[in-house]
Amino acid sequence: MLFRFLPRQKLAIATALYWFLLMYIIAALFFWYIRLQQQNEQMANYKLMELVADDPSYLRKSEKINDEARRKKLQYQGEGATFLLIILVGAVFVFRAVRRQFRVALQQQNFMMAITHELKTPIAVGKLNLETLQKHRLDEQKQQKLIQMTLQEINRLNSLTNNILISSQLEGGGYKLIQEDLDLSAIADKMMVDFQQRFPGRNFEWSIEPAISFRGDPLLIEIMMSNLVDNAIKYSPRESAIQLRLANNTNGIVLEVTDEGPGIPDDEKNKIFRRFYRIGNEEVRKTKGTGLGLYLCKKIVTDHRGTISVSDHHPSGSIFTIQFRNN
Repeated sequence: MLFRFLPRQKLAIATALYWFLLMYIIAALFFWYIRLQQQNEQMANYKLMELVADDPSYLRKSEKINDEARRKKLQYQGEGATFLLIILVGAVFVFRAVRRQFRVALQQQNFMMAITHELKTPIAVGKLNLETLQKHRLDEQKQQKLIQMTLQEINRLNSLTNNILISSQLEGGGYKLIQEDLDLSAIADKMMVDFQQRFPGRNFEWSIEPAISFRGDPLLIEIMMSNLVDNAIKYSPRESAIQLRLANNTNGIVLEVTDEGPGIPDDEKNKIFRRFYRIGNEEVRKTKGTGLGLYLCKKIVTDHRGTISVSDHHPSGSIFTIQFRNN
């Protein structure tokens, strides 16, 4: 448990040390500015004391000394202000970069915790079901139930590995986007039928306008749709409805997935599309997931020149809306 809080402790220590060093540097800058000003005034006073009062050019020489002291004062002020500005700009840049790196490290740690659990669960369930089938003579109905549960866990494992692999390839530029003429209506309808078969206890509703054509990558489009519906399943009560709507409008193609879950706070609506980002605390989280599903949706939609957004569904839940422009 201590290891899980280590990145936050490191971030707090690094932040405190950073601000201490920054304050020290700024204090040192002001200290040397004051010292230079004092030295400048002392040199001017020393030169004025060396002047002879009866000298006909006394006023001209004293004015020259005072002008030189003023120029040096302005020079020190200008240089000090420039250095201070550079320090502050650099400090903001470094602080944001370090905070970002710590945040990514924490998200990656949360991802490793989540992925470990997500991989072990379907493997353990599948192994247990197969061992049960091997050791016991079960009637046909129980056998089919265990086989269905095993296939469901294998599908989960397959979706998870696809998300990880595709995410890595898209992030590293190793995936070559395929452009094909697709029947989005057929893809969406087949996917919803598959979900209904995989989750017979859930309530799926879909309204799909027929023969909607689109040019894109078939694998990525299927992953995008599947991730949205899978996300709705994770965060919705078992008895609630999960709705999908696919239609053409004047602006292009609209895909909506609606759930009746707890909803998403306004300040989290933009964050949920970040890589590895998940709402809440990883240590007490009960909902399955890795933080890659919605990130992949956003990435796939953007690569296909579309937009994705989330809004509130009343009285509870969320509506994920994808808009593709007409080809």
